[in-house]
Order: sequence, then C-alpha cells, then structure tokens
Amino acid sequence: MNHFKEKAMKCVFLIAACTSVLAVFLICAFLFANGVPAIGKIGPLKFLLGTKWKPSNDIFGILPMIVASIYVTAGAILLGVPIALFTSVFMARYCPKKIYRPLKSGIELMAGVPSIVYGFFGLILIVPLIRQIFGGTGTSMLAACVLLGMMILPTIIGVTESAIRSVPESYYEGSLALGATKERSIFFVMLPAAKSGILAAVVLGIGRGIGETMAGGCVAGNQPRMPQGILKGVRTMTANIVTEMGYATGLHREALIATAVVLFIFILIINLSLSLLNRRAEHAN
Repeated sequence: MNHFKEKAMKCVFLIAACTSVLAVFLICAFLFANGVPAIGKIGPLKFLLGTKWKPSNDIFGILPMIVASIYVTAGAILLGVPIALFTSVFMARYCPKKIYRPLKSGIELMAGVPSIVYGFFGLILIVPLIRQIFGGTGTSMLAACVLLGMMILPTIIGVTESAIRSVPESYYEGSLALGATKERSIFFVMLPAAKSGILAAVVLGIGRGIGETMAGGCVAGNQPRMPQGILKGVRTMTANIVTEMGYATGLHREALIATAVVLFIFILIINLSLSLLNRRAEHAN
C-alpha cells in the first residue's frame, strides 16, 4: 500500500513539474510566434533603435521605452538596495524579539499590497511632494524611481535576511575573538559570506522593478519619448504595453507583443547573470 502511494505521489509531482514547464514553454512560444514576425516587418534596427512611437503612422521605435525602463529600474535599485540591506542587517543581528514579529509582518504585508495601490499612494503623496519641492507636474522619472524603490524593498529584505542568517555563527564569533567590533564583524565578515544570497536578492529586485506596470505607469508621466531629465515624464516598456493593448490592432498589436519579447529577453539576461554570479561565487569559495 505504501509503495502504491509513493508511486502515485511521484506521478503527481511529475505532472506538476511538467505542467509548470509546459506553461513556460507556451508563453515563450506565444511571445516569439507573434512578436518576432512583427520585428521582421518593422525592421530590427528601426524597432529597437527607433526614437519615435507613433502607431497611427506605423512608426514603432521602442528605444525611449527601453532607456526609460533601464533608468527607472536603476534608480529604484540605487534607492532601495541600501535601505533594504541595512534593514536586513538590523532584523538579522540587532532587532529585539519584541518588535521582530510586527516588523517582519509589516514587511511581508508590503509584498502583498497590489501594485495599483502603490500607484495611488504615489499619485496622492509622492507626486505632489515632488511638484512642491522641484516644480513641474510631479509625474516624472524621479517619482517612478522612488515608488519602485519602495516596492522592491520586501523582496530584497526577505532574501537578504535569510542569506545573512544562513552564515555560520562561528564566522561572527571568530571575528569578535580576533578583536573586531560588532559592526565590523557584520559588514566585513558576515555580508561577504552572504554575498551570493544578497546578489540574488538584488537581481530579484531588478526583475520586480523592470517588470512592474501599474505603479510606474501611474506616476512616471506616460510620455513615449527619450528621457530628458529625472524630473521629466517617461514611459516604460510595461506601461506602453498595458496602455495601448486594449485598443491595438494589426501591426500595432504585434509591435506591443514584440515589446513583450524584448522585456522577456531582458528578464532572461538578468536570470542568466545571476546564475553566472552564483557560479563564480561558488568557485571562489
């Protein structure tokens, strides 16, 4: 009887794994089957390096959206990673037990908040604040960077804290025994030992930032042009897709799917980079 149950569960797990792989394959097949022909019709250079997006004139250049996505994601990482790193260190090494659970619950709750709620928060608080301090409309690249920097915090904090806790306590105790201070032991011994996990957290944050749609679209200004400054409006690739897919037809619709192909390749490159970094870290150790 136990042998039969074991065989049955193996079949269930195999079916679940095959279903996951099949779902990913179908998504890839749909994207490339519909997007690659559109890139061929428009022209790879015109599509990837074109600076004008005018669907009514059959002009489809996504370079402004690519550059905007990179800038917004880079800004979010620059703002979010230091805060997330220090928060992770506090929670792993300094946080009193009385406030650890409420703080951990709050961070996990941030991860569960819908992106559109973040978008409303940005429109109500961040955009008016930027308008008051710097002038202009407030809907800008800076607003998108600040908002996405907040959104990636729970992802980076959770993975980084786990990475720090996975480092053997003997590393920390040995550093203290050699005369190092508590802070020096953490930042020069514990964090380097956890660097593979921290890199994984940063890459996950990049993936979350570059793939975010609604929140960034609410506060970034939604202007399909080359970025002209941190206080000017931009449009990311994801915002471009969600803004125009509802009414797009023909080549316009295919161009939006091709934009999704470019975004998919970006995410794939990020994941491959993470794998290479982890392999190098393992070989170095």
